[in-house]
Amino acid sequence: RKAVAGAPRRDRSDWMLSVAVGSDTISPLMWAVEQGNLEAADAILEDLLTIRADRDRYYFGADALFSRHPDIVSRLCADAPALLWTLFDGMVWRARAVEAGKRRAVYFC
Repeated sequence: RKAVAGAPRRDRSDWMLSVAVGSDTISPLMWAVEQGNLEAADAILEDLLTIRADRDRYYFGADALFSRHPDIVSRLCADAPALLWTLFDGMVWRARAVEAGKRRAVYFC
């Protein structure tokens, strides 16, 4: 939490999902999961999925999370199922198809 405490809101998700190490780029989130540091991974997920705002816009890291890790659900199922609660808490999943002007949605709470 201290590492990103000073990060501007617009950059927070980038800082938690992509760090340059030499010529490689790693994800601190996936590194924490792979190393079994579930407390750090939980803190990263909570921070990413917290809605923040400044005078210009709102920030929510879900899009960045799923863009960087499209396999996040399967990875957590395999390596850290305890983190699924943190991931899904408050998440809204919307169907792509619209039927009769309505779209199916699932809200996890």
